[in-house]
Amino acid sequence: MTSVVAWGVVAGAGLGFGLWCLASAIPRMSRPRLARRVAPYLVDISPHARELLAPAAPGPIPVLGMLVEPLASRARRALESTLGGSETIARRLRQSGSTITVETFRSQQLLWGLAGAVTGVLVAVIVARAQPVSVVIQVIIVLLFAVAGVLGRDRILQRTAKKRLARLADELPVILEFLTLSLSAGEGILDAMRRISRVSAGELSREIAGVVASVNTGLPLADTLTVLSHDLELPAFSRCVEQVVGALERGTPLAEVLRAQAQDARDDAKRDLLESAGKKEVAMLFPLVFLILPVTILFAIFPGIFVLQVGL
Repeated sequence: MTSVVAWGVVAGAGLGFGLWCLASAIPRMSRPRLARRVAPYLVDISPHARELLAPAAPGPIPVLGMLVEPLASRARRALESTLGGSETIARRLRQSGSTITVETFRSQQLLWGLAGAVTGVLVAVIVARAQPVSVVIQVIIVLLFAVAGVLGRDRILQRTAKKRLARLADELPVILEFLTLSLSAGEGILDAMRRISRVSAGELSREIAGVVASVNTGLPLADTLTVLSHDLELPAFSRCVEQVVGALERGTPLAEVLRAQAQDARDDAKRDLLESAGKKEVAMLFPLVFLILPVTILFAIFPGIFVLQVGL
């Protein structure tokens, strides 16, 4: 009897899965929404329009997505209202070079929190088997792991943005010197930026390539550089953009301005290197004071104590 029930459950699950796949492949008979009716006219400039017009994948995943999306949207809104800082998240995503949106990042945070909650449940079960604990402590463990998952995703984003900003700061003096050489050779600022974006490889050259692409579409160079400096919020790059924009407005020779900015960037890099060396030097004293010195003292004193105890 038990085997018959088990086979019945398996057969029912298979039948439900097949019907679900067939239902997901049937076109909808309802009237399309306004966004879907307008999407064919915006498919060239809007990624969201291309997503709406993309054919749905067969299987239960689209139907499952439709069922879960309202709950996920409410969870994202609750997470955003609790943590806040959507502008900060958007700025960090831009600084890290990520192409995902804030909503996608919130969804990833929810998934990380769910994974942390599952891990917390496993840890709570292991702890409960090892020694009896109250339900309140188990719930606290699960909540702590869930919160750690949510905050861990945000921490990873912070570290990614910080590392990319450090790479941008390291590449800035070299890029400025290349621009200075190109301008000194007689090229214009846009041609020099186009050349650098084509022959160099790096984070800053990719940003410059984006600026060149925006200018080719008709946007002013000064406004595009200003928007880029506002998005990155890199102090050295922001100062350089201010000087370049001022030189473009006043007609000042750009080669001298960029040469001075490259020297300032070199001085800033040297200063940061000296500060980092000072911090590393202090950090190197910790193993010396708390590990090597006590072991040396122990080896120096222990033989005398052993001799006194033996009585020789």
